[in-house]
Amino acid sequence: MKKTLIILGLWVVAIVLIAALVVSMGYSFPEALFIGVQFLPGVLAAHYFLSKISFQNKSAGIRDAIFVMLAILVAEIALVVMASIIIVHMRHIVIWWQYDDYPETLFNPVFIGMILALLIVGDTALARFLDRRFPTTQKPIRFVSERKTVSLLPDEILYIESNDKEVTVNATEGRRFRNKTGIGQWEDLLGDNFLRIHRSYLVNANYATLISPDTVTIGTAELPVSRKYKEEVQTILTNHRA
Repeated sequence: MKKTLIILGLWVVAIVLIAALVVSMGYSFPEALFIGVQFLPGVLAAHYFLSKISFQNKSAGIRDAIFVMLAILVAEIALVVMASIIIVHMRHIVIWWQYDDYPETLFNPVFIGMILALLIVGDTALARFLDRRFPTTQKPIRFVSERKTVSLLPDEILYIESNDKEVTVNATEGRRFRNKTGIGQWEDLLGDNFLRIHRSYLVNANYATLISPDTVTIGTAELPVSRKYKEEVQTILTNHRA
């Protein structure tokens, strides 16, 4: 609830600040507020679509991010222009005189892009702050498998198996996903609740059972424990189940 109120408060402040800037261009404050609201769809779209982009392939990720931002910028320009046209026509109806003094600055793509960029940066910074201040129990892990973006909660991942140049993500309900991120990177990504038992296996300690010094089971799978990790695995899994 606190996070929602803080986010709403930020957007109210942001819209008021944009409105104050637009007022200096000759618009009334209600008209400027109407224009300021038009930036919300662009920021929400950026928040949603940019979070879906995978940067596993950096060049492809950067390319996709640029395309998304260009599309959002074009849409925002259209929204601002349409809002201004609506305001001008409302002025015609209300005060019965011809008004054709459109502020050129407001239609400048660079100007609109700068406002949009500031809002997106502010939204991203606030989201990160709130995640630290009000942490949720789990955040989804997003990765690419066979050219599709997959999103899993850590508790849905049973174990990671390394196979030469790729890994297999074994998840609940019998789901399996192939991915080219190295097992070492997965170990850093998933955190302390995941335990390395072998150079080829990383297991979720919530699901792992040590049935012998050399073997761990997860569901119906029996996974080997290498000599390098044997002592650590036995200590952690024994304490984890205690």
